[in-house]
Amino acid sequence: MAGHIQDRWYKTEPNTDGKPVRVKTDRYGTGLRYRARYIGPDGTEKSKSFRDREKRLAEQWLAQVEADMTRGQYVDPRAGRITFQQFAEKWVAKLTTDEVSRTAVESRLRLHAYPYLGRRPLGSFQPAHIRDWLGELSSTSLAANSRRAIFENASSVLNAAVDDGILRQNPCRATSVKAPQPVQTRVKPWTVERLLGVRAALPGRYRAMADVGGGCGLRQGEIFGLPVDEVGFLSGWVHVGYQVKRIHGTLVFAPPKRGKVRDVPLPRAVAEALTEHMRLFPPAKVTLPWLTPDGPPVTKSLLFSGTTGNAVWRSAFNDQTWKPALAAAGIIPMPEKGERYASAREHGMHALRHFYASVLLDAGENIKALSTYLGHSDPGFTLKVYTHLMPSSEGRTRKAVDTVLTRSDTTPERDADRAA
Repeated sequence: MAGHIQDRWYKTEPNTDGKPVRVKTDRYGTGLRYRARYIGPDGTEKSKSFRDREKRLAEQWLAQVEADMTRGQYVDPRAGRITFQQFAEKWVAKLTTDEVSRTAVESRLRLHAYPYLGRRPLGSFQPAHIRDWLGELSSTSLAANSRRAIFENASSVLNAAVDDGILRQNPCRATSVKAPQPVQTRVKPWTVERLLGVRAALPGRYRAMADVGGGCGLRQGEIFGLPVDEVGFLSGWVHVGYQVKRIHGTLVFAPPKRGKVRDVPLPRAVAEALTEHMRLFPPAKVTLPWLTPDGPPVTKSLLFSGTTGNAVWRSAFNDQTWKPALAAAGIIPMPEKGERYASAREHGMHALRHFYASVLLDAGENIKALSTYLGHSDPGFTLKVYTHLMPSSEGRTRKAVDTVLTRSDTTPERDADRAA
């Protein structure tokens, strides 16, 4: 057995004859009687106290400690005293993801996990605590996908605690814990008429954004950060290497999402729209820090800028420009005087990318090429999102056979039969 059991109520002393005898200590009858002591893997002494008549429990606990150390599953009880919030804050600070992703994780934990789990010591976590927390989350107005993201972030924190030897197992992975299930929604791409309606309702200096989004599939931040020298009017390609992002209240230049720098075909219609746009609104030189608010300054001649020649702010653009265009096009209701525009998550600028994907799939473009043009990390993700927009096999069969038979209707033999 690892360590030994100390009886705090008795001690051994020699009597007048020099023989060892048990005598009561000053603590007799008060406090916890037994202290189980052992030397941990780090070379320091650990202990846990037990009440009177619990010596067997102390022995069993020491035996379990010895077994855990033998199996490599030992967890230092002192390490488990650190709270969820204390550990999570250190974990977030060391995340190797980009700044925007790290900020999003920190915000989810701070707003939705720390108020419920933050003060609990890691070593005390049980699946019941996670179930109770999920019950609290389900009673909020958060969407299922948001609750799922929050849960996964909290679970990642606890996974790290397991990896660091603070927890034996992650309570989020217990069979009795049911993670929020994301709601799978089918993309409903805009029609050409809807796209043109929104385009016409946008202010002139932003109108060509609809052409770039719907004709090249760029994300909103990539459109905001598109430099004129990345548009190959002669080569017929657009190089997507930058985006404008907001980091801690500051706009910065950054690579595209997940660093997926790519080249996208430049349709003639989009090239013509951009040429006309530059004639009316010449590119503006914009200087922003690179990647982080304190990053080195980078200057780019952007195709799209604000009225004062600065970079476009996403939130202001969405509220003051994009939503009014949606309302003017009849996509969302026009607000009453003094009220804000309705939420339109499914009709954000991302709808332009969905339109682009639907056009390419309808034209027979393959998933791998589409995934590359959209900057997705995996063609499987592209297929999952847009598979319902792909022409069905039976549809292709009908079209192929109809094409052949239609051509056969024009043969000389068929014409002779008809004449007869």
